[in-house]
Amino acid sequence: MGASPREWWPLLPLGAAVLAVVLHGRAVRGRLLVGAVAGAVLYGTTLGWIGGFTVAGYLAIALVETLMLAVAFALVPATRPGGTVVLPAALVLLEAAQTWFPFDGFPLPALVHSQLDGPFAVAAPLGGSLLVTASAATAGVAFAALMLHRGRTRIVAAALGLAVAVVPVVAGAAIRTTDAGILDVAVVQGGGPRGLRAVFTDPQDTTDRQFAVTEQITGSPDLVLLPETVISAEGTVAGSAGDRRTAALARALGSTVVVGVVENQGAGFRNAAVLWGPDGEIAGRYEKEHRVPFGEYIPARDVLERFSDLTALVPRDAIPGEGTALLDSPVGPLGVVISYEVLFADRVREAVRAGGEIVLVPTNAASYVTEDVPAVEVAGARMRALEFGRTVLQSAPTGYSVIVLPDGTVVDRSPLGDPALLQAEVPLRTGLTPYARTGDLPVLGLAALALLVPAVRARWRR
Repeated sequence: MGASPREWWPLLPLGAAVLAVVLHGRAVRGRLLVGAVAGAVLYGTTLGWIGGFTVAGYLAIALVETLMLAVAFALVPATRPGGTVVLPAALVLLEAAQTWFPFDGFPLPALVHSQLDGPFAVAAPLGGSLLVTASAATAGVAFAALMLHRGRTRIVAAALGLAVAVVPVVAGAAIRTTDAGILDVAVVQGGGPRGLRAVFTDPQDTTDRQFAVTEQITGSPDLVLLPETVISAEGTVAGSAGDRRTAALARALGSTVVVGVVENQGAGFRNAAVLWGPDGEIAGRYEKEHRVPFGEYIPARDVLERFSDLTALVPRDAIPGEGTALLDSPVGPLGVVISYEVLFADRVREAVRAGGEIVLVPTNAASYVTEDVPAVEVAGARMRALEFGRTVLQSAPTGYSVIVLPDGTVVDRSPLGDPALLQAEVPLRTGLTPYARTGDLPVLGLAALALLVPAVRARWRR
């Protein structure tokens, strides 16, 4: 049932091994050149979907990501024995940087998305996605050490690298969160055309397709999740036609219902997940905080619109939300992040640390023609499930919609474009994994130390 892009997980450790050999002994200029070539191939092929929106944007983001990879390679020392061990640290810092740059983060091309079906993903509850990347890359570097070094150094370097790769996996496999009951859930996908931006579609058509699928729901599930941007309202959703329609659904099913709502307000709009209780009353809401650049807002709009007409694509900027990523509901505390936010572990960490026993992800990837972005969102949902030991429910108007268990297993996934209804009983969990407690700082600290030690040793020797 996997839907991760580039699912051949062995390619990351194998690629790290090849890079360790290629970078070995090269000066800074040579390492920059290797990074430029590797980045052009990697990002040039995997980010092509951006060209469907803007060719200039595709070239710009591919160039930025390539430069970031080249800089990461430049940090790897030219090396005496053992120096290439810092390659995994450089890749860790690269992936960390992608979560905040450019435009407050662009983690879609993260290497870790390839690892969901491999053994190294098991390290996620211990140190998050950065530790998974580090473990996979270190395994490759350990293999490269057998070719790069001789005698006892070769054996020691390989054994040390293998131990560093395996220990987090073993430790991660022993981490468990606490069972807190079972939830009967229904995840709705209305289907419809793909590859159309929201400004070129009729919001009412989207609403009607989603609610048509709710008629297939059997029984009285505890929770019904509908996608992002299902209801569009002028001003507040309270008292609108969408409110009345959702309230009737909640009362008819006797269920808690969570729906993605767009509220147009002046020159901007709010993107929210709104909760209706079984009595049909609005009982909570969460507003998206991490907006999509060039999708939900235009960075430096006043400047960029002097050179290009962007209003046709993004006529209004989303208003950033505030508050905690949690919905208190009759069925318990529900963690919630919206769409793009599932790719940022800190947003889900906030939800889980606030008490969320399950994570909801209403999303909308209907604008994309290919499966790249929907597949990356599934990879993000699976990684967050592993990191925090929570079930993750993702609902999208045209897919992928998924139900992911706390171990990262996808138990059900919709097709792209077609209507679908996913119903299952899923576990609720409490308790915090080590990663939920610490975040990325421990792994980032170790990565920085791994990069600094060779430089300090070389300076000390001189």
